[in-house]
Amino acid sequence: MLKKMNKTIKNNAITYGIVIAAYIFVQLLIATGNLSSLMKGLMVPLCTYAILAVSLNLVVGYLGELSLGHAGFMCVGAFSSAFFSKCMKDVITIAPLRFFLALLIGAAVAAIFGILIGIPVLRLKGDYLAIVTLAFGEIIKNLVNVLFIGKDSNGFHFSMKDTMSLHMEPDGKVIINGPQGITGTPNDSNFTIGMILLLITLFIIIRLVQSRDGRAIMAIRDNRIAAESVGINITKYKLMAFTISASLAGVAGVLYAHNLSTLSANTNNFGYNMSIMVLVFVVLGGIGNLRGSMIAAVVLTLLPELLRGLQDYRMLIYAVVLIIMMLFNWSPKAIEWREKYLKFGKNKKKEAQ
Repeated sequence: MLKKMNKTIKNNAITYGIVIAAYIFVQLLIATGNLSSLMKGLMVPLCTYAILAVSLNLVVGYLGELSLGHAGFMCVGAFSSAFFSKCMKDVITIAPLRFFLALLIGAAVAAIFGILIGIPVLRLKGDYLAIVTLAFGEIIKNLVNVLFIGKDSNGFHFSMKDTMSLHMEPDGKVIINGPQGITGTPNDSNFTIGMILLLITLFIIIRLVQSRDGRAIMAIRDNRIAAESVGINITKYKLMAFTISASLAGVAGVLYAHNLSTLSANTNNFGYNMSIMVLVFVVLGGIGNLRGSMIAAVVLTLLPELLRGLQDYRMLIYAVVLIIMMLFNWSPKAIEWREKYLKFGKNKKKEAQ
């Protein structure tokens, strides 16, 4: 038991250590002027994608359900927090406090949507669940694109037609402008905050997975009927995992929204493309492997930018790397080779002792 605990602590320490080491390395590159402005601009999105990948792994890897609605939860968190920050920009002048409150709002709203969607949807399984969650993500994106909200001396005005339908006073300001989204959100997020949020996300999921609730969630994944027969409340634990995952996706949305001057909902940032991309991070990194999800998110986000000089072959190399990573992670021969190699290394260590 003690040996198992020590192994778990060591494993967790390695996960946190990778994030901290990456942060120190990037800060050194920035301090010595060896990081381009393009790469600096990618730092917050990298943290966002890593949080999304880790949080989705809770549903896909540990709960064993295929969800494609992560971009929808991210969208909810992003727009609710950006709306709050823009309204409170002149009221709460302390940026860290305003961002912290926006973070709580984004996470809470995404969690509420997670519960509302999860209650009917989690009765489905496999492809059906994936299709319904994908549809949810698209509905959210399209709703945001037809939403117009303004504020004047009389309060808030809502419309789903255009800005003229808001019927505001001359002093009124449009906050959400349909397809144009929200302009003028305070740029309160940065790389340091992103890394702190990534560490918090890892801590929440690792603690959950290693707790009694986490074991119940994994039991549902392994054998639903057996889990139910020993008294595990299937609906409760499925909804718990889905809601926590949605809430953390909302946190990623808050981080993303406060890094942009203009936030709008389109297919690339809040549509099915984003949901599929996050799923690719999870699958390539290894289902149920949090470290792998983070590394896959970083590698696959940086790769197109690093290959920008090879304009004609950029996407070809990207596709080849994807295939190689997939074969290395999931090919039976590659798995057999890795197990043999690791076993050989462990045996040598034992012989030396």
